[in-house]
Amino acid sequence: MYYYCEEAVVLDIYIIMIGRTVFLYILILVIFRVMGKREIGELSLLDLVVFMMIAEMAVIGIEDTKDPLLHTVIPMAILMVIQYCLAIVSLKSQKFREIVDGRPTVIINNGKIDEEAMKQQRYNFDDLLMQLREKSIKNVADVEFAILESSGKLSVLEKSDNQSIKDSEPSIDLPLILDGSIQEHHLDQINKTKFWLEQKLEKLGYHDIKKISYCSYHNGKFHIDLKDTR
Repeated sequence: MYYYCEEAVVLDIYIIMIGRTVFLYILILVIFRVMGKREIGELSLLDLVVFMMIAEMAVIGIEDTKDPLLHTVIPMAILMVIQYCLAIVSLKSQKFREIVDGRPTVIINNGKIDEEAMKQQRYNFDDLLMQLREKSIKNVADVEFAILESSGKLSVLEKSDNQSIKDSEPSIDLPLILDGSIQEHHLDQINKTKFWLEQKLEKLGYHDIKKISYCSYHNGKFHIDLKDTR
């Protein structure tokens, strides 16, 4: 009789673990869906921390069958709310995005490697060469621009045969305005000034920079997208 009771208890534990696993699996899917769609390689630091904490809580909630499931669900829900609120703040504030995610860094500019930028990002030549090889680029001399994105991905623009790297017009599409804010570090990279940008936009009929959600300058032409009016 004792052996039978012990087997029944073990079976109950397994059934509870299976039930908790299914429930938490569905709950995590819902949480990730609410938090938005992002590729794994593009997760921000906040995303990564929250995902790790939720995963750890789920494991504890599955293994500890004696602990009420609510003790696992409540912290996970709190993390979801915090992450959702921070995502809204990040959407509205570029400064907050830069603090959390960092900003893209130009590693190669007009064919010249910026060692100081690499040092600031703790990005070494082995990393650079490896990522260039992944893009089938064997020679650094073939690169006109290489930008290390905030996700750690390297975006590369190769030199064209009919274009000199000394051309006065930039051949890479850098955002000059984001969310109504002028990106002065991008202006510096294309050897332009804030005054130059404001004058150009004035001539095109754009008098209020705050109304511009996105503006880039590429091959002598502006691409401008205004904020939605509601």
